[in-house]
Amino acid sequence: VDALFDNGRRGRVITGSGKRPLKSLAEMLKGKQGRFRQNLLGKRVDYSGRSVITVGPYLRLHQCGLPKKMALELFKPFVMRKLVDYGYASNIKSAKRMVEHPESVVWDALEEVTRDHPVLLNRAPTLHRLGIQAFDIILVRGSAIQIHPLVCTAFNADFDGDQMAVHVPLSRVAQEEARQIMMSTRNILSPSDGAPIISPTKDMVLGCYYLTEIKDSALGEGKSFANFEDAVLAFEHEAVDLQAKIKIRVTPEDFPVDETGTGDEAFVETSVGRIILNQAIPRELRFVNERLDKRGLSRVIEGVFYTAGMDVTSDVADKIKNLGMMWATKSGVTVGIWDLQIPEVKKDVLARTNEAVGQIKDNFDKGLITDAERYQLTVKNWTDAMAEVSSSVETNLDSMSPVFMMGNSGAAKGNFDQIRQISGMRGLMANPTGAIIEMPVRANFREGMSVLEYFISTHGGRKGLADTALRTADSGYLTRRLVDVAQDVIVMGDDCGSTGGVPVEPDPDGVLLSVGTRCFGRFPAEPIIHPDTGEILVPVGTLVDHVLVKKIDEAGVLSALVRSPMTCANARGVCQACYGMDLARHELVAEGAAVGIIAAQSMGEPATQLTMRTFHMGGIATVEGLDVVAGLPRVEELFEARVPKGVAVMSDIDGTVELVEEDGQSRVRIVSTHLRDYEERLGKGMIPIVEDGQSVESGATLALPRESSEDMLARKAKSKSKTISKRALAKVSDTGISAPADGVVEIQKGKILLRSEVVEDNDYPINPEQKVLVRDGDLVRKGDQITEGALNPQDILRLRGREALQKYIVHEIQQTYGMVGVAVNDKHIEIIIRQMLRREVVDLAGDTEFLPGTLVDRAMFTERNDEVRSGGGRAATSHAVLLGVTKASLNNESFLAAASFQDTTRVLTEAVVEGKTDNLHGLKENVIIGKLIPAGSGWNRKTDLELADSSSEPLLDTEAMDMSEGLPMEEVDAPDGSGRDSLATEGSITSTIPGPDEELLAGIEDPSSPEEGDEFSGFLRPSDDEVGETSVDGAGLKDELKDEGEGKVVDGETDR
Repeated sequence: VDALFDNGRRGRVITGSGKRPLKSLAEMLKGKQGRFRQNLLGKRVDYSGRSVITVGPYLRLHQCGLPKKMALELFKPFVMRKLVDYGYASNIKSAKRMVEHPESVVWDALEEVTRDHPVLLNRAPTLHRLGIQAFDIILVRGSAIQIHPLVCTAFNADFDGDQMAVHVPLSRVAQEEARQIMMSTRNILSPSDGAPIISPTKDMVLGCYYLTEIKDSALGEGKSFANFEDAVLAFEHEAVDLQAKIKIRVTPEDFPVDETGTGDEAFVETSVGRIILNQAIPRELRFVNERLDKRGLSRVIEGVFYTAGMDVTSDVADKIKNLGMMWATKSGVTVGIWDLQIPEVKKDVLARTNEAVGQIKDNFDKGLITDAERYQLTVKNWTDAMAEVSSSVETNLDSMSPVFMMGNSGAAKGNFDQIRQISGMRGLMANPTGAIIEMPVRANFREGMSVLEYFISTHGGRKGLADTALRTADSGYLTRRLVDVAQDVIVMGDDCGSTGGVPVEPDPDGVLLSVGTRCFGRFPAEPIIHPDTGEILVPVGTLVDHVLVKKIDEAGVLSALVRSPMTCANARGVCQACYGMDLARHELVAEGAAVGIIAAQSMGEPATQLTMRTFHMGGIATVEGLDVVAGLPRVEELFEARVPKGVAVMSDIDGTVELVEEDGQSRVRIVSTHLRDYEERLGKGMIPIVEDGQSVESGATLALPRESSEDMLARKAKSKSKTISKRALAKVSDTGISAPADGVVEIQKGKILLRSEVVEDNDYPINPEQKVLVRDGDLVRKGDQITEGALNPQDILRLRGREALQKYIVHEIQQTYGMVGVAVNDKHIEIIIRQMLRREVVDLAGDTEFLPGTLVDRAMFTERNDEVRSGGGRAATSHAVLLGVTKASLNNESFLAAASFQDTTRVLTEAVVEGKTDNLHGLKENVIIGKLIPAGSGWNRKTDLELADSSSEPLLDTEAMDMSEGLPMEEVDAPDGSGRDSLATEGSITSTIPGPDEELLAGIEDPSSPEEGDEFSGFLRPSDDEVGETSVDGAGLKDELKDEGEGKVVDGETDR
């Protein structure tokens, strides 16, 4: 029985034939192939196909090229229906035969069906929401799907054999949602940082760079023209060169003239190429009079988006794409061997450096320097040599040479680093541990390397490839954990009323962006004020847009307090005011937006880039010796709240530093001297026997009961001495109040205060490898860093509090991503931190039902405490706790979400024992039980999309169709009289045939067409090859199912 429930949990693993362990009930649930992840969180779907992708340079941004034969298979039911409607086929059966042997009429029907029917394209791995986008169909010949070159960045696709999957949205609601939300023209900004993701790349950039470059002494230089048309005409008649510097007279009617700033008639110095490019740009943004590289084009696209909106931006992007492609072709830019000249200074530099390195070795041999110094000096000399050769390579290149244009424009995958390796010197390499090998590769690729040099350089290169393979999985797993921890963060309500926020200040390390840029897309928690004039730049309640960002940065604002998901008072999810702008739309985030998933994807997608970036540099040692892969473990370390490697020491108290050496061990001692107040309450009948301001020693009696004190005072009056003897005092002090420490007395009503000076000291042993950041006699505050290294997040929370912790994690993650040039908005990181800090540990239960030491949700804890207080009871106390993302996911209120993540058996058994209820607030739990997710257009169970007029012809009544089986749904009258509602019950499937307007898209066994209102039993099941995906590589669904063990094939029928 044990083995049936969980084989191998207790005792020996029971094996079947072939010594294979038997699959227990628990194993059927857990893991990637278990019921939760394989069947409930994602399913295989019909009406889908996949094929290799190729570029479609003539497509518009919203279009994709779909192979005709694939489209026919995907839209088979729709085409069959059209053929029947138009009378080409008498019934579904004959229509099916026509589709199987298509003639021109079938292709016409397909053309009509696909005209206004978008499809979804998806490229695996889907790392962020832009991995699935909708496109209109252009039918093409051949077997490859064609995609627009500008959407490659979003899909991370290239044309070296990548494959993509196509999915057909069936119902009208699904099509409308695809068109309004998922269309590629609606997804032109990246959700992670709000920058355009469709800006031109590669040859498009090269074409635009060539077009806007100005060449000295070109044909027609210095000529003046009356207007733009004349200049272009002169170029067409070969009277002036494309890149010649010419003057053009412009008027304010032509363009808003920025060059003079006066708006008077003026001459602008430009080139014909720049005039041609400006014809693609809206009038409001002209005249762009600069050489445009990749960044410049991205700025232009962003500018168009701000001034003209999303639709115009996609048109402009298309025009720039066409211009770029055309002029890249016309430019004839290519690389010849003589374009890469080896600089003449290289020989001298090598000779000089060899001599210097030889001198360093001699000094080491003589014992003048240590081995570590020798290594550092050698590496420094070769690094300087590399830099000198590199700069001479760049200065040697002519600005019009193809290699310079490719490197400088940002069109090529490489940059001047690669050019340096081809014609300069490869320089220093790193070994697999990341340490720099002190022997440089003196040769370049043009000269060719010796065997030893080749070995040294492959050393680092291989590590890059191995890292790529190993760490892609790691970053995928990180994304999965982030999605799991944040999946239930949904935008709820417009304003939670929170007055808190997070401070935005300039970053001394230069890691974070400017104050204005970091305020972008947020609401200020208090007005942002001009530091000099005191003028309110941004009042509370105003969303900071790009205009206000400029205003803030120009004013030199040094600090601002902005609303943040971290300080949102909502019990579940975040409010619109605390989240701010939807970065992918540049407007206030909509209610119901799944911002948790967006945050996780925004962190996870670049994490994969972190892993892959190492490989492109081929293991070259940079000056700092930073290996990018170090970035991923660091991000993981922070999100899992682990104690970092080489953790820094932090001070637990305020005090003065003393550096101590004891038994060869270095220690930092922090001595804290501070005043401490002891309060002693005077009970009934207690009388102080000390005076106000009197100094007392520890243990001295401060007060006695009335009888004892009167007796004492009487003795004092009788005695000649003014003091009371210790013996006399000892007799009565048992019943009195004693001083807990030395100090000065202060008598108040009903109590005695004793102010005492306390000396506390803490010792911290120091690792000899760590650098100490403090000096003898320095004053330190609680939570200050004493040694260098990474801080322990748990210590920051304990010593400095939540705000300092949040600031530290944001800074560290931004620094890690910033190393590889990846921009992520702070609020995505803040959402993850919010989820990590959602729990509290109960200290004292008070009159609540909580148990001390248990983890409770902060919102629930506050709510319960308020209830207890309002009833006059004692509230519970707690302290904040930081959980890593894995732990936070498993501590989810929803047991379904937790079980589908990790530790399935434990989560489910605990849920059963405790009798837990899942309220289905998050996304995963709703997906598992098959409900519409409570986010996006499923928010409030109703869609905001305006559906097509109900009188128009429906495209497919999918409510009448169970897509998994291809069976119709039974029409069941609900108690309120609403119609078709539930799946057919057991027994024969019966369905009322709807009128001609709502005809089902499927075949009926009886060839005669049924009358309206007839009932029928039975439904033509699609054959295997119909159900199978249209696989260009020939692997049908049947084979896939066989391979993956996802269903059994009986007598040629796939049992799904």
